[in-house]
Amino acid sequence: MFYEDEQSKALRLGDILPDFVFVAAEITDPRNQQSYKINVKNHPYCVIMTPCCSIRAGVVSITPLIEVRSTFFDNPVFVEDLTRINRMIKPEQTVRPELWESFPPERKAKMLSEGETYAFPGLFIYDKHDRLPFYQLYTRGRRAQVATSYYMIDFKNICKVHCDKIVTPENSPYDMKILELSTQTRSELRTKLGDYFKRVPLEDKALED
Repeated sequence: MFYEDEQSKALRLGDILPDFVFVAAEITDPRNQQSYKINVKNHPYCVIMTPCCSIRAGVVSITPLIEVRSTFFDNPVFVEDLTRINRMIKPEQTVRPELWESFPPERKAKMLSEGETYAFPGLFIYDKHDRLPFYQLYTRGRRAQVATSYYMIDFKNICKVHCDKIVTPENSPYDMKILELSTQTRSELRTKLGDYFKRVPLEDKALED
């Protein structure tokens, strides 16, 4: 079960909220303090990215719920269930079969030796639901359209919102949420989010070795 059938009376990590304002700064030159602009957008849906125990004091982090990439449907593993992107899978499953076959043996051996991994470490897929509208995507080569109501969030695209009505998870406008993740799905989100931010860059790995 991806979503809870009965929503709790509290805001939780991963909750889908309607029509939240999303603010992002765009900087042309980071050395010039005047070279910036502020983009303000109303997204139809946003997702709470603050851990449940930290939702308090009028501050919450959110990210837009956005359409998935059409290229996901090039991989038969994902066509069966796009939420597989949320979990670790075998290296040969992370790309479409013809691309895997084109890899040199050395690259295949290295990937296989590293074991299961995330195909897209910074993305989390939201499963289809009657409350989420369908939209159209074009598949590879724009030969055909795919109608889907899968959505996703991008861990790179998070902002902070101040709202005095959010005092605690329970003392908040929790009744506005559209969908709540199940305990298992929220655990998968928490695990993947943690893995994303604790990744060790190659240069640091070299120093550790």
